[in-house]
Amino acid sequence: MDLRTLDKTLVGYMEKSGLDIIGKIQQAAKHNFQLLSHASQTDPAEVADSGFTDEIFSLRESIILDLLDVAQQIDFETEKNRIDDKELISIASRENIYLIALFNEKGIITFKNKPVPKLVLISAAPVIEGEEEIRVDLFARHGKGKQLRSLALRRKWGKGTVVLVLNNENFLFWSLRLSIGRAVEEVGPGADTGYFVVVDKRGEIIFQWVEDAGMGRENDVIPAALTTNRDTSDKKLDWGGRKMLEVVAPVQLGVDIICTARLSLSTATADEMLKKEQGRGLVFMCFMVFIAIISMWFLYRNQNRHLAKMREMERRLHQAEILSAMGRLAAGVAHEIRNPLNAISMACQRLQKDNLLQLTGTIRDEIRRLNHIIEEFIGFSRTRKLELKNSDIIELLKQIVLLAEGEAGSRGITIETDWRDSPLMISIDFDKIKQAIFNIVKNAMESILDRGSIALSVNQEGRERARITISDTGGGLDREEMEQIFNPDYTTKEKGLGLGLALAHEIIQGHSGEIKVMSEPGAGTTFEILLPMNLEGS
Repeated sequence: MDLRTLDKTLVGYMEKSGLDIIGKIQQAAKHNFQLLSHASQTDPAEVADSGFTDEIFSLRESIILDLLDVAQQIDFETEKNRIDDKELISIASRENIYLIALFNEKGIITFKNKPVPKLVLISAAPVIEGEEEIRVDLFARHGKGKQLRSLALRRKWGKGTVVLVLNNENFLFWSLRLSIGRAVEEVGPGADTGYFVVVDKRGEIIFQWVEDAGMGRENDVIPAALTTNRDTSDKKLDWGGRKMLEVVAPVQLGVDIICTARLSLSTATADEMLKKEQGRGLVFMCFMVFIAIISMWFLYRNQNRHLAKMREMERRLHQAEILSAMGRLAAGVAHEIRNPLNAISMACQRLQKDNLLQLTGTIRDEIRRLNHIIEEFIGFSRTRKLELKNSDIIELLKQIVLLAEGEAGSRGITIETDWRDSPLMISIDFDKIKQAIFNIVKNAMESILDRGSIALSVNQEGRERARITISDTGGGLDREEMEQIFNPDYTTKEKGLGLGLALAHEIIQGHSGEIKVMSEPGAGTTFEILLPMNLEGS
């Protein structure tokens, strides 16, 4: 059984136990309330013949004693000047008392929260006049309208009389509270019960029992009532630092008297069972994890063997691709070398017939072109090894501008720059990045057939990367040319191998960087280079 199912089962069991306790309390309270209602509506002789004389008189005595406690407390507090008229009105509202009246020694009213009916004055007269100590007319009603019930007590702490009056609604409240209280005493709320509260339809508390009230727990705040449309409801809550489950159910004590009971039960026992089950589950899980680790180790071992074979195949495939590319380059080199050699051979044949100085210049130019082709080929094969140093990329760009501005000026091309004055230090192979960017700048100059401009800029993107932008106003590239531009087999030049951009691409990728091309035919070309600020290793 998983923990969720077990928790749901335990909650269901606790809810059933809570509903059973509420049901037993309801049955006992209903019996007590019916006895009080019957006794208040019948003559004493009929009560004596009902067979429940002792129970009825015990319930009546409890109501009288509870009201006497209120009257004595009022007497004591007023004598000590601890409460004023405002507090007396609050007591009447809090204790569900219709009327509180205080009389002095001469029978003059010193306080009343409502007018005192004449029938109440008549009933309380023996006490007010000092003839009796107490007068109880709680079960003999005065008047036809409100049907008032009264209790008069001769003041012990001060001279005069305290009169308490209940109407039908107040008497119903006191009867309900007494009936439920007696039922709780008879049934017992249970060892795991934290609190038991009964409220009426308006949400006013009729009865409240709190565990260990004598030890101060009555001050613990009882959570707000649940808002629910169900006949019964439960929820888990934290009350006074304890985990509780609250059960809510309707309590019907009469035909038109329906209240709501809230009972909280400690989840300590259920939580302990869940904890033990969780411990067992943890042991089982650890065992399964151990089995899984062993299985993963065997799987990892087999995968490593498989990956080693895959890496070896990839290495051989990569070598084959390199050899294939070198073969295509060698064919291009052979073709390119053949042309200047033919030119040199023809020039040598004409040495005796034509101008010696002119033919010598031709031979020198062809030898220089041949050397350039060989340097391009060798440079492409050496781009993989990097010597990284922390260098100023702005200083590198300044050197490139210095190298290119002579040729650019002769072509009618202006070079525009945009960068900050302070150094921008990044980890690069200075010479190779210089070679890569110079190749792009040279390619930009060759793309401008007439006058134009080249723009170089650099800026830092956050803390991670530097962005270098090279834009020209040349003829631009179409989509097919942009897809092939970094391929070492592709070139649009009539002379040379056209390895400059392929070499630049290889160098920038070797720096874990990116190079992007944005171009349109007739609108120029922009190269964007992204280089990491810090590059570890070489």
